[in-house]
Order: sequence, then C-alpha cells, then structure tokens
Amino acid sequence: MRLLALMGTALALVTAFPATAQVPPRYTPKPYVTLTHPAWSRDATLYQLNTRQFTPEGTFKAAEAQLPRLKALGIDIVWLMPIHPIGVKNRKGSLGSPYAVRDYRAVNPEFGTMADLKRFVAAAHKLGMHVILDWVANHSAWDNPLTTQHPDWYDHDWKGDFRPTPWFDWSDIIDFDYSKPGLRQYMTQSMAYWVREAGVDGFRCDVAGLVPVDFWDNVRAELSAIKPVFMLAEADTSELHRRAFDASYAWMWGDTLANISQGKAGADALYGYYSATETSWPHEAMRMLFTSNHDKNSWEGTEFERFGPNLDNAIVLTFVSEGLPLIYNGQEAGNAKRLAFFERDPIAWRDHPNGALFKRLIALKKAHPALWNGQWGARMVPVVNSAPAQVLSFTRTKGTDKFFALFNMSDKAVTVSLKDGPYAGRYIDWEGGAAVTLGDGATVTLPAWSHRVLTGAK
Repeated sequence: MRLLALMGTALALVTAFPATAQVPPRYTPKPYVTLTHPAWSRDATLYQLNTRQFTPEGTFKAAEAQLPRLKALGIDIVWLMPIHPIGVKNRKGSLGSPYAVRDYRAVNPEFGTMADLKRFVAAAHKLGMHVILDWVANHSAWDNPLTTQHPDWYDHDWKGDFRPTPWFDWSDIIDFDYSKPGLRQYMTQSMAYWVREAGVDGFRCDVAGLVPVDFWDNVRAELSAIKPVFMLAEADTSELHRRAFDASYAWMWGDTLANISQGKAGADALYGYYSATETSWPHEAMRMLFTSNHDKNSWEGTEFERFGPNLDNAIVLTFVSEGLPLIYNGQEAGNAKRLAFFERDPIAWRDHPNGALFKRLIALKKAHPALWNGQWGARMVPVVNSAPAQVLSFTRTKGTDKFFALFNMSDKAVTVSLKDGPYAGRYIDWEGGAAVTLGDGATVTLPAWSHRVLTGAK
C-alpha cells in the first residue's frame, strides 16, 4: 500500500507540472555579464610595453618606431605601463616606480610630451592596433597634489597619518579612500580625459581588486559612453567581469604551471584551475595567460628561470588553451635578464626562436575560431589519458574548427593511451604538417617536455 501511495504522489507531481506548462519569466536565467566586449578583442593578443626599458632612448617617439615590428608580430593591443610623472618623496631607486603617480593628468617628461603620446596612439591606430594605459586607482605618490588639495580622499593609519597599502612593502605610495564621492568623480573623469584627449582605447587597472567593484562598474559605463573600450583588471575575481572588465589575471594558471615546470607538481595540478574557469567563471570572461610580465620578470625571474625546459610548452599553452595571451616586451627577443624596476635597463634586442614561435601562434589563434577569446572561442573538453600526472590533453571545437592538444610536462618521454573524450578524428599536425588519424583507444608518444597540437582536417 505504501508503494502505491508513493507512486500516486509521483503521478500527482507530474500532473501538477505538465511538460507543456508555461514557465513564469522569473525562472528564466539572466545573463551574468552585461557589458559588451569591443569586437576588436575577439582574437586579440596583448603586448605589455615598459616604455622605460623598451628602447635605448626610453621614449614614446622611440617606441613608436617599433610599432610596425609589433604589427608584423601580430599584436592587437599594446598596453603601456604608467605614463604619468613619478613621485619623488619616498621614491624607490633613482627613477622610482611608475606605479607611484604624482599627476594623473600629465605625462612623465622622461617619456616625452602629450603630443608624443598622441602620435604614438595615432600611429598604432593607423596600423590597426589599439592602445590601453596602465591606471593606478588604488594609490598615489606621497607628493601627488591631491595630498594637500584633498587630504580627506586618502586612507589614514591609527595615528591619523597617510598610509601605504597595509601589509605590503609599498612604502613609496599611499592609499586612497573610495568612500569619498569626490575621489570617485575625479578618478573617473581623469580616465575619461585620456580616452578623449589622447584617444586611448581602455585601461589595464593596477590592483583592481583593492578598489570597490561599484566604482569600476560606473567607470566602464562612463567610458563606454565615449567609445568602445577594453578593460583589463589586475585581479582574480569573477565579479569584476559582470559590468566592468573584459579581462582579468589568471595568476593561478601561471603559478601552477611554474610549479609543474620546477618538478613541484604534476600536469594534473592544472585541473583545479581549468575546472574553476569552466564552473565558476562566465564564459565571456577573458582570463589573461602569460609566461612573464613586469612583476614576474623583475621579482621572481625570467621565463627561462621559472619554466626551464617546459617554456615552449608554457608558451604554446598560453595560446591554445582558453585565455587571452600576453607577451611582455623582450620575450620575443628571448630576453634572459630580470629588468631593473626602478632604474633604466634597456632590453637587448636580437632575433630569437621565441619571436618566430610567438608569431606563428598568434597567426594560428587568429585563423581558428575555436581558439578565440571569451565567448567567441570554444570551451576546453578534457581528454582522459593514461598518464594524467605527466600529460595534459584536451580538445576545443567551434563548428567545424577542431583542435586536439597534448602536453608532456615531465622530464621523461611517455606513450599515453587515450581513454575518454571527443578526440577521435582526422587531423593535421600543426608543427610537422603530417596527417594524423586517431581512433578509439589510440596511443600518442611524446618526448620529454614536448607537445602535439593537432588541427582538424577538412
């Protein structure tokens, strides 16, 4: 009798919710991301340009002369590190940190003039590239005029004095207080000034996670009212993507990959990052992937130090896995030194195999929709193999465009059996050009620290 009663209850539930019933609108999912990415970011690669070190002259004029080379490399968006005058009070080193801003509406005379900056931006635009500025909203230099004009806009310590960001060794800067509406207006209007006056196309925002999200939401709205902009957050939080930022830092990806390269973890250590990216982040979010940037290079070591024999794998993975690729200036020349941060230390330019590798990878990304950024590209689908601690394997498919990639992230050759996943099919080896057919249960042999990138055969 009890079984009959339970069956009757189940039948009643089905009857109460017939398949043809109209679901009320309140149950319809709403898009999490409400901003619109600029169309030119669809398959973009970023290039971080440290004006101080980029050329022997260290100026915008000298950097402008190198723009055709960056265009030939395939770069789409040039990110200029902070271009503002640098504070003198409590300065680190002889030249100071560009992140200690003394005037948000002026150009550092070491780099040139406002006219020089405008010509740089115009030259980039003429070549079909875009330019974003590094913006330091969280803090300023100690001698920024705002300290005397609006001391209430700053954070204060327990003694009532200005204070640097707590718990960090950032003694050359002091923090703003974003509970002040006047500060928010000033900072937003300053960012809009550079979009209107210099024609820049957006911003990379320093320590964006230390500034309130609602400030950034409004910034994006006001800038987008001027023209389409691209916003990159130095932060690792999905909330910033909802209304403010197109891209954010994938710190966990790079740090995990460095640990793998140094023998501190296996290839399967990346699973946590990729799982979180798919389950906890919107598909529209562009996670910026990199093997170097100014922080990593100056304070933790060059890509050669951090990735060693796994560097080629790391570079290729930057472009073929989900993410927005970044190249830090000098990587294409195989720069093997830690660039000084507070002094002049020009890059020693030379031809290097990494330059050719970057160029081929950028061209590959542009030619294949499966590899595009954010919602334009395809999700990664894991392919289960017999040696997950050594080999990372996955596919990406967008319509008829299919990729299958395998990376041996160990110091030993390995032959893996493919056990599960949509890998079967006909391919062309991206590097060798050979035709490859993989059936169910196929095996693939990979030398130590090597990869195979297979593109779907037509």
